[in-house]
Amino acid sequence: MNPFQKNDSKETLFLPVSTEEVPPRPPSFPEKPSPKICGSNYPLSIVFIVVNEFCERFSYYGMKAVLTLYFLYFLHWSENTSTSVYHAFSSLCYFTPILGAAIADSWLGKFKVLSMVGLSLIALGTGGIKPCVAAFGGDQFEEKHAEERTRYFSVFYLSINAGSLISTFVTPMLRGDVQCFGKDCYALAFGVPGLLMLIALVVFAMGSKLYRKPPPEGNILNQVVKCIWFAISSRFKNHSGDNPKREHWLDWAAEKYPKQLIMDVKALTRVLFLYIPLPMFWALLDQQGSRWTLQATRMNGNLGFFVLQPDQMQVLNPFLVLIFIPLFDLVIYRLVSKCGINFTSLRKMAVGMILACLAFAVAAAVEIKINEMAPHQPDSQEIFLQVLNLADDEVKVTVLGDENNTLLAESIKSFQNMPHYSKLHLKTKSQNFHFQLKYHNVSVYTDHSVEEKIWYTLIIREDGESISSMMVKDEENKTSNGMTAMRFVNTLHEKVNVSLGTDASLIVDEDYGVSAYRTVQRGEYPAVHCRTKKEDFSLNLGLLDFGAVYLFVITNRTNQGPQAWKMEYMPANKMSIAWQLPQYALVTAGEVMFSVTGLEFSYSQAPSSMKSVLQAAWLLTVAVGNIIVLIVAQFSGLAQWAEFILFSCLLLVVCLIFSIMGYYYVPLKPGDVQGSADKQTPQIQGNMINLETKKTKF
Repeated sequence: MNPFQKNDSKETLFLPVSTEEVPPRPPSFPEKPSPKICGSNYPLSIVFIVVNEFCERFSYYGMKAVLTLYFLYFLHWSENTSTSVYHAFSSLCYFTPILGAAIADSWLGKFKVLSMVGLSLIALGTGGIKPCVAAFGGDQFEEKHAEERTRYFSVFYLSINAGSLISTFVTPMLRGDVQCFGKDCYALAFGVPGLLMLIALVVFAMGSKLYRKPPPEGNILNQVVKCIWFAISSRFKNHSGDNPKREHWLDWAAEKYPKQLIMDVKALTRVLFLYIPLPMFWALLDQQGSRWTLQATRMNGNLGFFVLQPDQMQVLNPFLVLIFIPLFDLVIYRLVSKCGINFTSLRKMAVGMILACLAFAVAAAVEIKINEMAPHQPDSQEIFLQVLNLADDEVKVTVLGDENNTLLAESIKSFQNMPHYSKLHLKTKSQNFHFQLKYHNVSVYTDHSVEEKIWYTLIIREDGESISSMMVKDEENKTSNGMTAMRFVNTLHEKVNVSLGTDASLIVDEDYGVSAYRTVQRGEYPAVHCRTKKEDFSLNLGLLDFGAVYLFVITNRTNQGPQAWKMEYMPANKMSIAWQLPQYALVTAGEVMFSVTGLEFSYSQAPSSMKSVLQAAWLLTVAVGNIIVLIVAQFSGLAQWAEFILFSCLLLVVCLIFSIMGYYYVPLKPGDVQGSADKQTPQIQGNMINLETKKTKF
């Protein structure tokens, strides 16, 4: 039978069944009146719950904001390892709510899980907090205040994003702007979120006497699993057709389990079936912290009035959420309602999926434009060559092939800034090039071996009355994380120690020594401290822009002491980071319509005994979404723009499937499950139960 049958009523037949002892259902918790906020219908207790959620989310997102950089720069893991562990941790945080929900609904209750387990251990804490806190807030409302409860979920989501917004700004500043033992202060960046968790515990405990605390209803998750298993096994044991058919496959569990539990499991499985397509939405939404951030590293964050780092662009999401939630609740949804459109929860979620599809289509267009503006890379049997003349006069450079054919000929002035690399073709993967250097009246001949797909710089230097040359690979000149890269050539006769404010100094050997590349944050560097054995001095490096690669030549050609001559190897990122604003706006609007609505929908459709279980199942879809990202990222092998298109198309297909499923879904109204069970009046005869035939609405 289709679990999403659209008919309002169906005929339910039950045969005589034998009874077995089942645990009695606990009594409903008393409906005690609770204090309200300023005479409204909002319980005062939700203030403590919302503040607790703000502090807890500040802690969680604050810790995640610096987690990747902690892996990358403090633990010195690779980018791939850091990204994988980051997403694995995110996925685990949304798997553990299943455990927390089981404990909450079956053993301790939502209040004790929140205070005892959820706020004690950070790893299991997310599992204890996430499935309970939203449902526990919903429990504070009486059924007659369902409209206020719906708005509570919007306020609840606002508190999540307010905590995320502030912590994403603050914790990176604590890490980078404060020094601990001469390094970035990760201790403070992790310590402040820890302090907020302590505050969350105190605030939550302060409201203890105001809370309505529904008691746990036995090991409900275990009962659900056993009930489903018994129904399936009974169905297959009786496949011969000797027994009359049951209207619903779960009715086969009626021989052993109480009718109310079966009704609850029916309601649960109907919603869980509807959840199957949802992970794909989260697969797109959670890429703001990974793929979209990597895209931002190849864009220019200088907005004129403000400079944004690539990882700070994520702050746009919670900022827009704080704007969009009241905008949608107070304006857009009301306008849609006045137009006579029945904008149900499932329709809102479907529209949210479509907006996320559009966001990734925009992201793909931005990615294509970035690729068009980026410098080209050498292909097979090609190299890029640049000549740097550090002699005191002009040098004519001629590059000859194996057959003495001229491949490149140009005159280069002393310390001339070359505008671009020259492309040279090879006959094989590696090849020797012959170089003829004419300096004054002297011709110097030299050979250098090169390999395909690599950038090279030929550095010409004075050598007594003549000149010499050395070939330097520039294969590591690609920047990442939106940083800028640089290297130094030291023309002095002693080593130079360059302090760039990072963990270790950069040492450049004497007599035209060439340093390795070093990456630093974008910004002005007017006085970089340097020292030799004889003296200390400062170098003015000027502005180091997003994504640019620079070469600095340390010289002492004037009476003003050592100075740095600057050459731009690779230009700065050209496309403004502001072009990411449309995709962030679209995906955030989709999140508001999908996630906020989904939270309230999960609560309203859950039987009273399984609200935390269904909230945990909702969060489980987030975990599965993160796994989808990992699988596609590891095995797709697609270009980034093509991967964005793939995700967009997949979600569009999923949205169509979800819309069809939602069309046949009949929303559960308050009291439907309980009312249905009440209509099936048991008449006990010895150890047999005879159930009267009744019309039942599912």
